[in-house]
Amino acid sequence: MQKVEPMTLFGYEKLQAEVKDLKEIKRPGVVKAIEEALEHGDLKENAEYHAAKEQQKNIDNRLAELAEILGNAQIVDPSELEHSKISFGSTVVMTDMDTDEEVTYTIVGGAESNPDMGLISFNSPLAKQLLGKEEGDEVKVKLPGGEKEFEIDEVKYQEIVFECN
Repeated sequence: MQKVEPMTLFGYEKLQAEVKDLKEIKRPGVVKAIEEALEHGDLKENAEYHAAKEQQKNIDNRLAELAEILGNAQIVDPSELEHSKISFGSTVVMTDMDTDEEVTYTIVGGAESNPDMGLISFNSPLAKQLLGKEEGDEVKVKLPGGEKEFEIDEVKYQEIVFECN
């Protein structure tokens, strides 16, 4: 079964830009560093060579990971979705029922998530438990830090801000 990876156009373009940077700039730079290190002779004690080979392996692994993510990508425009219930792209305003603290999260693709900015992955434990809920619902969620109870105050779509300027 193919694992579909929902994301916005922003996230898709961000990943494509990373692939381009890795293929056209970083990897050729590492190959050049390997060639230069080879000129130094003895490979057993050649730290530059081993570091460059390790860096090349890491770049190749990241390229393979990105190829899989992009291959499974499904670009979704959240502004075209119904947001009466929590879904991809929904912004959710909730109140922690223990602390009365109000929190706001927007559900985005894994590549776009940034919890510090309130952007949580569609596949995160919290998002999975919120999907399909609506305003007024009380929800108990199991999180890595324990169980929390929230009341959902508002479910809406708003323009998603991915980066601070």
